[in-house]
Amino acid sequence: MSFFSRSAARRAALVVAGTVALTAGLALPALAHVSINPGTAEKGGFTKAAFRVPNERDNASTTKIVVEFPTDHPLPFVSVRPVPGWKVEVTEGKLPAPVKSKYGEITEAVTKITWSGGKIEPHQFQEFEVSMGSLPEDTDQLTFPTTQTYSNDEVVKWADAPKADGSEAEHPVPTLKLVAPAAGSDEHGASSPAAATPAVAMPARDEHAAGSAAAESDGTARLLAGAGLLVGLAGVATGAVALRRRGTPQA
Repeated sequence: MSFFSRSAARRAALVVAGTVALTAGLALPALAHVSINPGTAEKGGFTKAAFRVPNERDNASTTKIVVEFPTDHPLPFVSVRPVPGWKVEVTEGKLPAPVKSKYGEITEAVTKITWSGGKIEPHQFQEFEVSMGSLPEDTDQLTFPTTQTYSNDEVVKWADAPKADGSEAEHPVPTLKLVAPAAGSDEHGASSPAAATPAVAMPARDEHAAGSAAAESDGTARLLAGAGLLVGLAGVATGAVALRRRGTPQA
């Protein structure tokens, strides 16, 4: 390799390494935040979302998570998926003022969910799944202030709103953005029967016909093999006769 080739290779390697380091540096802060996933859901419908909690400390474990639910836009139905090793407590409370919904007037709703008793070790994360709805139609987002407690008694509150300049806060509040429902979907986010794509039925395979075809194919293969053998033998015989004639002395 020439000097110029080695120099170009080194420069290319440095550029790649710098790009990877920069990308990793930009991605790490986003991965370290408590977030709700997926981050969007349809207005008026139900959604299954997971609160993703990473452990940001090298010398302590996360031992408790408290997620506060909105009371200005209460959710009539909330259920949780059990997480092995964690205890869950769903707290309901009376709302500051009754809220009207498609299911009638709501005076009580889930105000917070607490997970405790488990551990999220350093360099690990855990997801806590919740099914909830119906989602409000008169707002574009729901926020879920979250408190994270560590084994060393450190408490981190994830409740900061975005900064005035639009940049991300140090401890951003987990936010679920609400969008208009897709055409043809119901409140559970599924397509209506009229909008559903018709299923295409695959023709059933006739086992007897398949067996017959296989047998026929096998018979054909044997016939061809036999014919090939005969042709080969005939060729050998012809060659032997020719050699014999060539070796016979002339009278």
